Amino acid sequence: MKKLYKIFFVAISILFFNNNIIAQDENDNVDVIVIDAGHGGKDPGAIGKKSKEKDIALAIALKLGKYINENLPDVRVVYTRKTDKFIELHRRSEIADENNADLFISIHVNASRAKNVTGTSTFVMGLNRSDKQLEVVKRENSVILIEDNYKKRYDGFDPNSPETEIIFSLYQNSYLEQSIKIAGLVQDQFEERAKRVNRDVRQAGLVVLWNCSMPSILIETGFITNPEEEKFLMSENGQAIIASSIYRAVKEYKNIVEGKEPVNEKNNIVFKIQIAYSTKDIETIPENFEGIKQVEKVKDGRYYRYFTGSAKTYEEIASLQEKIRKKIPEAYVIALNNGKFITVKDALQLLNN
Repeated sequence: MKKLYKIFFVAISILFFNNNIIAQDENDNVDVIVIDAGHGGKDPGAIGKKSKEKDIALAIALKLGKYINENLPDVRVVYTRKTDKFIELHRRSEIADENNADLFISIHVNASRAKNVTGTSTFVMGLNRSDKQLEVVKRENSVILIEDNYKKRYDGFDPNSPETEIIFSLYQNSYLEQSIKIAGLVQDQFEERAKRVNRDVRQAGLVVLWNCSMPSILIETGFITNPEEEKFLMSENGQAIIASSIYRAVKEYKNIVEGKEPVNEKNNIVFKIQIAYSTKDIETIPENFEGIKQVEKVKDGRYYRYFTGSAKTYEEIASLQEKIRKKIPEAYVIALNNGKFITVKDALQLLNN
């Protein structure tokens, strides 16, 4: 435990100084999107009665890319795989980095011991807090066990250990705000247009996301273990509905990122610490937030965001973040200008102008 504590402390220290300052590339356009069809080749992923996750994920990925190519001609689509091929997890994020991707989308299919469970969920990098999410984490991360030399490549990471999952969950906080935004848009589309059960935006320490240098999400498009949902996901129509829903979310996200209007009014920058993001309306009492007092709740569309603290300078809020992360390791800095959410990078630029 002492060794884990030391690693944990070092990871937090590194992230505190490096990961929260730069939230996006200099170019705020969404020009390159990497679409990752989960599993493949010798790795079938989850298995249903009549199908395999790797096949459904690939079919949806190819349809999504087709919709983007046809309707967003200024976007270049890159696939991690276009055939039934095994791609190691580390290689998937490397492909995104090599192509200077602005968005990484990994497509998967969920599974459960309970045959009646249905619905979609979208994951971003973060700290998993529930047993059900831990099952997803272990299943998706266990792919590394069939890779060559995985212990050296992943620095001793054990996909079955909830402790090392904590370490991995800290690596992508610099892009967490944008990842949550696109994840929320995907879930909205699934619920409103695809009429799927919304299992919410979730945070978890997923290997395929941890080393991505851009906003990234992992989408669980449904449960292959549910007979009706498996039938839907196997069908051409079902795959088209899922792919088109993701495409609509991507288009909306791209418009948000690229359609920022210059702020003409006097800047009023405030930094806060976001400690939770959920569709649930949680009472803001210390017992619900690891003993943290003075929790602020803001409704953002269908979601609730929970904050603590307030500061006019990044240095001050970063100092508070260091303390908050001792209770909630995934807590991260957000910024507002005149009450509107902006990236931390934009806030720092405005303050320096």
